[in-house]
Amino acid sequence: MDKVLARGSGSAAARSRPRTAVVAMVAGAAVVAATIAVATSASAGTTLGASAAEQGRYFGTAVAVNKLSDSTYVGILNREFNMVTAENEMKWDATEPSRNQFNYTNGDRLVAHAQANGMRVRGHALLWHQQQPGWTGSLSGSALREAMLNHVTQVATHYRGKIYSWDVVNEAFDDGNNGARRNSNLQQTGGDWIEAAFRAARAADPGAKLCYNDYNTDNWSWAKTQGVYNMVRDFKSRGVPIDCVGFQSHFNSGSPYPSNYRTTLQNFAALGVDVQITELDIEGSGSSQATSYGNVTRDCLAVARCNGITVWGIRDTDSWRASGTPLLFDGSGNKKQAYTAVLNALNEGGTPPPTTAPPTSTPPTSAPPTSTPPTSEPPTTPP
Repeated sequence: MDKVLARGSGSAAARSRPRTAVVAMVAGAAVVAATIAVATSASAGTTLGASAAEQGRYFGTAVAVNKLSDSTYVGILNREFNMVTAENEMKWDATEPSRNQFNYTNGDRLVAHAQANGMRVRGHALLWHQQQPGWTGSLSGSALREAMLNHVTQVATHYRGKIYSWDVVNEAFDDGNNGARRNSNLQQTGGDWIEAAFRAARAADPGAKLCYNDYNTDNWSWAKTQGVYNMVRDFKSRGVPIDCVGFQSHFNSGSPYPSNYRTTLQNFAALGVDVQITELDIEGSGSSQATSYGNVTRDCLAVARCNGITVWGIRDTDSWRASGTPLLFDGSGNKKQAYTAVLNALNEGGTPPPTTAPPTSTPPTSAPPTSTPPTSEPPTTPP
């Protein structure tokens, strides 16, 4: 679902601020204290970023650097969001087009825009089985592993201190109902490749949150969700440096918002990791779409360790799924019912984020029964 369609997540064609929000965002720790004090009262926030910041969270969007010359696009970006994710500019094919020859021009441009406008940046994505540069096709085994870890080290080092959280590994689990890893060229470098990638990322940028990111992991009963959960539980038990799990949450009629979504977020958070909604888009229109957007927002706010929400694009016409009109603004940049539903949910408040990480609770002794995932996968590949 990533870049392939220019979705921007981790696919090949792509399938993560209001200026008025800057003051609230920069307040840092003070925001958390203020949130606790006003948790029971309505927020005065009038933009997505400002309202999220008042709840100690962020509200972000995926950004395509080539659209920064579009005044309508940039106007909404700067007004509404306080976190940005590069759609494709930080992926392997973009940053290392030739082996050990790095190009950070477009990624740096996005970071500069974010810094100039008081926004933070989610890095997406260091490793993914799609959108790899062509030269990786001639490598396998230890040679590919060496190149893979060098890529993680070089890119994370370049952006050290500038990234809030990295999607270190993107979409490494199979879409079937066995909860197993995807049999990619990366998986063939060794069963511990994901762990090795996280350790390399931590060494390169100790200050960034390190996330695992995937799609079709929203429903707690699905085998893919359980596969990721078991990996995270194992990593936490062995001290592998994983800080967060990203849920892409690309919802449509074939894969709708699940009623147990909040349960999924809560159960992952109970492992001692943060959870982030990283690529949200919901196909549809009108009140039905608005209801789903409001539900997702409330679910995040109900989980103390849900850091924030990133929508995968700004206007419907910017989306990798444009025909499904899945975003908060229409093609002309007008706010949709879904926008109002999200803003209202943010202003209702929620559970304040912890000032320190809560102790890890004991995970379930057994995974819930596995149900069959949707008969149709989300369009193409997730970003």
